[in-house]
Amino acid sequence: MIQDKLKLEIRDIVDFPKPGIVFKDITPLLKDAALCNEMIDAIIDQLQGIEIDAIAGIESRGFLFGFLLANRLGLPFIPIRKQGKLPFKTISESYALEYGQATIEIHEDAFERGSRILIHDDLLATGGTVVAASKLIEKLGGVIAAYSFIISLDFLKAKGRLSRFSDTICSLVSY
Repeated sequence: MIQDKLKLEIRDIVDFPKPGIVFKDITPLLKDAALCNEMIDAIIDQLQGIEIDAIAGIESRGFLFGFLLANRLGLPFIPIRKQGKLPFKTISESYALEYGQATIEIHEDAFERGSRILIHDDLLATGGTVVAASKLIEKLGGVIAAYSFIISLDFLKAKGRLSRFSDTICSLVSY
């Protein structure tokens, strides 16, 4: 089962990026191309029957599997980046982090109005970044079709914050 394989490979980094946080490190997964393909297959299986027009990946680890997923499905990939990193006209959304404040941006012409967007990131923790990304998609007239994550920290209850945008929230491994 994919969840068991991933739990064996995901590395815990204690007190990163600050004391009291246990960071779930996915970089060991990147060493195994076959496992990465299996992960993409598992995400696609969870998304069966959901209409998706494009996939948005959140900087930076959301780019890794978000782009692979978009490529496999033959869909456009939309980067959502930290403020000041995208070269064209953007809109932005600021949000609170557990350890500060941040702003993310998307290109104004990232997709057509009414497009159904899957938002992908490596990890769902408190949901702040993903909620901000969802607001960006909605500001441009998009619809959140679904979310996909490699890891979900269910004890933080962020899925409740996302359900107002979409009830389809997929993850490969939960803690």
